Amino acid sequence: MNIEKIRDISILLAEDESELRESLCEYLQIFFNRIYTAECGKKAYDIYLQKRPNIILTDISMPNLDGLDMIAKIRKDDKDTKIIVMSAHSEQEKLLHAIKLHLETYLIKPIKMDVFKKVLFETVDLIRKTTSRTYATDNMYWDGSTNTLWYNAKEIKLRKMENLLLKLLFSEPSRCFSAKDIFEYLHEEKESKEFSAHAVTSLMKRIRTKLPEDIIQNIYGSGYRVTSI
Repeated sequence: MNIEKIRDISILLAEDESELRESLCEYLQIFFNRIYTAECGKKAYDIYLQKRPNIILTDISMPNLDGLDMIAKIRKDDKDTKIIVMSAHSEQEKLLHAIKLHLETYLIKPIKMDVFKKVLFETVDLIRKTTSRTYATDNMYWDGSTNTLWYNAKEIKLRKMENLLLKLLFSEPSRCFSAKDIFEYLHEEKESKEFSAHAVTSLMKRIRTKLPEDIIQNIYGSGYRVTSI
């Protein structure tokens, strides 16, 4: 049976035991399209800064930077990323400290795969219900809460009209907006402004220089659209 992989959610796995890390990674690959792995807390934190994964699955005890310290560094500025901790029975005291760091949940080793799967999918559902991100590609999304565009974990700086244009297109992904729809939205406060298809075309050319190819699609005779994954 083919499983449609989760493309809109990324996950970072931090585990220093190579055998367990490889086993968990293989399992995650069944469901997720974007998985990052790290064998220590320092590397995991570096990946977090670069990729901004939606979910972090981390062991507590790791070399260089342990899981608790890594989580504490993340939580200084980020209260939203979902963090799941893996802990041995003998690490109860550490686990109590970890719980104070706004965890999504924790898993006790050895990890039962049915419990693991349930926790993962509950976390994915929670993210989808609470996030305002619309992904155009695996690494590009529109954040509807801040009206900003992100690519490879970096914000793409937009001018006012470019921002309004993407706000409109991402408000209804896959809908084709005509040049007149776009022009009227961009100039709704200027009722007397005469429609100009050329103005829309010029705006499209400018904004496309900032985006990967085919993010904005031109549907011949109809208009423009973006599609979400």
